[in-house]
Amino acid sequence: MLRLFLTTLALLLGSAIANVRAADMAPDVLARTTTQDVIALLKQDKDIQNGNLNKVYQLVEAKILPNFDFNRMTQLAVGKNWPRATAQQKQALVTEFRNLLVRTYATSLTAFSNQSIDFKPLVMKPDDDDVTVRSEIRQPGGQPLPIDYSMYKTAFGWKVYDVSIDGVSLVTNYRASFASAIRQGGIDGLIKTLAAQSARAGAQAVPARSGS
Repeated sequence: MLRLFLTTLALLLGSAIANVRAADMAPDVLARTTTQDVIALLKQDKDIQNGNLNKVYQLVEAKILPNFDFNRMTQLAVGKNWPRATAQQKQALVTEFRNLLVRTYATSLTAFSNQSIDFKPLVMKPDDDDVTVRSEIRQPGGQPLPIDYSMYKTAFGWKVYDVSIDGVSLVTNYRASFASAIRQGGIDGLIKTLAAQSARAGAQAVPARSGS
């Protein structure tokens, strides 16, 4: 399920559209339009299909990260412990959480095959600046899986700050494990835990082939 979710997240957030144009798009339009672009890229790129994570990381850095608000995601995941962190610790938390998410779903992106996404009509008022984009992921032989994207409007366009799969929030899930790590080792303990998890995920990367 995690692999399916992470693949979907990458499909939604992978953007081949210029930032200026994306900033003017409604959140659901942005999601539907960019999905087609990324699916086409995945089908064309043989290195990604062969599991080259180094190339996937490049794709993630260039096309996906601009659509995340990692500062807000990290603050929500750390929850009540966030005010306890120093400015330096907060920056380290954001960096390590970002690295962990990138490495985790980059691995899953290489497993993309023939999933499709059905976006639901957006329920949104003209002055809304915080919305939920609802979708279902479909794959042959499986039940549709609902995935909701929590997005809010910024000066640079719509940003994702949480994702729920089958009603379970990504931020809420991490909040429980973050709280446990903080109880055991404090804020610095959580930073070390995230760094270790990210390193393990990164160790799975497939070295880029010569000439690729």
